[in-house]
Amino acid sequence: MVSSPHRRAPAPRNLSDADAEDLALYREKFRGRLPESLDELRGPVQGVVELPLHMAWSGLTTYDLGKPRQCMGLYRTVLHEGLREDLPRYLNRNLLLDLWPVLRTLVGRTVRTVWEDTFPQLASRTQAAA
Repeated sequence: MVSSPHRRAPAPRNLSDADAEDLALYREKFRGRLPESLDELRGPVQGVVELPLHMAWSGLTTYDLGKPRQCMGLYRTVLHEGLREDLPRYLNRNLLLDLWPVLRTLVGRTVRTVWEDTFPQLASRTQAAA
């Protein structure tokens, strides 16, 4: 995994021990899918992308990267549903960095926290956009 230390996001207050354990396992699920570096993300930056059913099991399966809403939808879907080997194929480093200030508001808290904790350049993009 990435050599930078991980900041552990605090667990929400008032969780039972079982719920806190479930949350930790959920975070580890996403953390285990991360690439070693954002430089591994060499997916397309233009054209039409068709996602396999293990990611696009509900809703759109084809996304036009030239349409901002579809591009954002593709990235949201891949971040939530993609496996480790899917991320480099469907995500592009530069596009992810460009989209992140808005995309981070569209993904779940766990996904956002895991990505920003692992890749500080994402969090810094958010701060720069503010």
